[in-house]
Amino acid sequence: MKAFFVFSGQGAQTVGMGKDLFDGCPAARAYFEEADRVLGYDQSAVIFNGPVEKLTESRYCQPAIYTMSCAALAAFREKYPDVEPVGCAGLSLGEYGALYAGGAFSFADGLRLLARRAELMDQACRATSGGMASVLGGDAGVIREVCAECGIDVANYNSPGQIVISGEKALLARAVELLKERGMRKIIVLNVAGAFHSRLMKPAGDALAAVLADTEIRLPSIPVLHNFTAAPAADIAELKADLARQVAGSVRWEECVRNLVAAGGDTMIEFGPGNVLTGLLRRTLPEVRGFNVNSLESLNALELH
Repeated sequence: MKAFFVFSGQGAQTVGMGKDLFDGCPAARAYFEEADRVLGYDQSAVIFNGPVEKLTESRYCQPAIYTMSCAALAAFREKYPDVEPVGCAGLSLGEYGALYAGGAFSFADGLRLLARRAELMDQACRATSGGMASVLGGDAGVIREVCAECGIDVANYNSPGQIVISGEKALLARAVELLKERGMRKIIVLNVAGAFHSRLMKPAGDALAAVLADTEIRLPSIPVLHNFTAAPAADIAELKADLARQVAGSVRWEECVRNLVAAGGDTMIEFGPGNVLTGLLRRTLPEVRGFNVNSLESLNALELH
């Protein structure tokens, strides 16, 4: 078995996520406790008790998913200490979990960096009126043309037949109309706080670049594929640039998964809440095995061989 590790993105959060890991695995509990100390507030209470409205806000949601994902990884490593991934990737904020897994920074340093990213993205959301929509079964070329015509962006290339578009609400609504006129009937407007991975997030990405300039990051010891390039960074300057550009750039998730498999991966293990990435894997490369580690139950049910 040659595993590759992937990490959940925003939208996968649920109140109570990771509580059984906290209760039943001291190695995982240590991550929740450290996060509370680093952030200076009781993040664990927000994760375990909600309310859901608070957990959904980017400034709470992003650090919460990172913490829960790293705790799940810690529990997995305790059970399977010999499993070394051929590479890692994460969906949007999940990229920070992937970089932690690859040794680019400590858990605490990654958490501080992600918390700042979340604040900057929250500010950009409040300063604009943005939205997102998922287009199912559409032609990527046509979707790009319509986005260009309407002044919006492709946020995510998630899997064959699933592309997410993002931009100012009125322009997004116009794009949805045009796509329907061109035969794309399955379009779901998403319940999100803003236009993530679009030009409306550029101020947040630019501000994050300044934060990254003063942040110590190492090159990962294993390949970590970036959302912006679908490839590992060649050096620290490129790694930091990829993290900054990712905020307003397209998430090339399908390419990331295909490239991890091309590099030898035959088993995907998803860390963090939900199972979105495992679902995308089934649509992209159904022959590749996929597992989730999002609870003690899922960890105990895991049979790697």
